[in-house]
Amino acid sequence: MTTVVRVKLPTHLRRLAKVEGEIQLPVEDPPTRDALLDALEHAYPQLRGTVRDTTTGKRRAFVRFFACEEDLSNTAPDTALPAPVLSGAEPFLIIGAMAGG
Repeated sequence: MTTVVRVKLPTHLRRLAKVEGEIQLPVEDPPTRDALLDALEHAYPQLRGTVRDTTTGKRRAFVRFFACEEDLSNTAPDTALPAPVLSGAEPFLIIGAMAGG
């Protein structure tokens, strides 16, 4: 079974994926953060390695994950996505973090 999840990408990843605005991804059950990222990389292979390391699977240093006004960047990869994301009420946000002074 799959769940369709709304995803918002930062501008540079939207350009790379050649999409505009929000995308919708079918995510295999159980719908976890890693299942969502697997679906993203399957649908948009040009994004492989941009959000997470291809060898370790770890999130890239300047990428953050948010949903329902909560930072999900450091949650376990197999943590279930929040219910409002699964119902389509809220999007899953992939954000390009800023650094510097």
